[in-house]
Amino acid sequence: MLAVLLAIGTQTGLCQENLWWKTPTTSPEVNANNTVTFRLKAPKAVKVEVVGDFLKNGEKAEMTEGENGIWEYTTPTPLNPELYSYAFMMDGLKINDPSNVFISRDVVTMSNLFLIDGKESNLYKVQDVPHGSVNRVWYHSNKLGADRRLTIYTPAGYETNKQSYPVLYLLHGSGGDEDSWTTLGRAAQIMDNLIAQGKAKPMIVVMTNGNAALQATWGEAPAGFVTPTIELPKVTDGSFEDAFPEIVSFVDKAYRTIAKKQKRAIAGLSMGGFHSMQISKEYPAMFDYVGLFSASARFKGKGESHVYNNCEGKIRKQFAQKPSLYWIAIGKDDFLYEQNQQFRKFLDDNKCPYTYVESEGGHIWRNWRNYLSEFVPLLFK
Repeated sequence: MLAVLLAIGTQTGLCQENLWWKTPTTSPEVNANNTVTFRLKAPKAVKVEVVGDFLKNGEKAEMTEGENGIWEYTTPTPLNPELYSYAFMMDGLKINDPSNVFISRDVVTMSNLFLIDGKESNLYKVQDVPHGSVNRVWYHSNKLGADRRLTIYTPAGYETNKQSYPVLYLLHGSGGDEDSWTTLGRAAQIMDNLIAQGKAKPMIVVMTNGNAALQATWGEAPAGFVTPTIELPKVTDGSFEDAFPEIVSFVDKAYRTIAKKQKRAIAGLSMGGFHSMQISKEYPAMFDYVGLFSASARFKGKGESHVYNNCEGKIRKQFAQKPSLYWIAIGKDDFLYEQNQQFRKFLDDNKCPYTYVESEGGHIWRNWRNYLSEFVPLLFK
């Protein structure tokens, strides 16, 4: 009996061994007026700064050292309701906030997260509404010669009804993967809330891996634990675009979809916007709704492919079939802004109708979440 009690006591001790840590300070602290205070205990540091997407154009905010080596910075003005990311720079070394357990990865960048409550950010929160499901599934690509992974959102009630649904294919940016839109983009929360509010039609959302040389997200593919990078082969050589109908075929067979052009949409951010533009003009009978979010709006990829041949002519043929919606959004400070204006000029010169949205800010997730929230209610009307 004593041995049993000793064993239980030992196991309990081991279970508790990681719970002894007490965070040295409160950070971040969202104040009553929606200013935010960041704190870091670093008594030996010489200089500490905070960086994040709540600051303009990659600026750094210098923190001030107070008692007990605690550095502090409070935003001078309230922040708008939004989901924000940040990190600290301590004597030139970028570190995460040890007092904040909420962290996300964007390619190789690790950032802490915090949310300012309000009407604009409510879509990103888990609300008391019916919830859809997120599953990770594998399909086989004959053209790419590998099993590949998809992340698929099905709306609330999918498992218990016999209804068929329209489909949105949602593509990530360079260095991202099939998990990016659910982890960084809050796609599942956005879909749940928009559908529950009656602002969006219930739909299936298929989030693909646009890296033709990578079977699944980093650490999940057979390649193992390799360092994420944006310098991957075959991202804009036409192979992903050429093989895309395999994904559509798999989804139509595996899920209860409405397999018609009028019930399919494709959208993506940055590189995913480039892919969306190329795929939609390559298969104009497949997608009736197209969304380009901060897209790399180029006619050519980095490789030679039939996909990129006569791109301008294919786009003209695509618009001759009168897609229901061609939606372009870009931030004023985005490094792809001028490229998007040139693409718009081509569309204007060729009398190709589209919807254009211009926002503040640059090439950041804050914009892409907003774009998704604005785009989805326009689908499948």
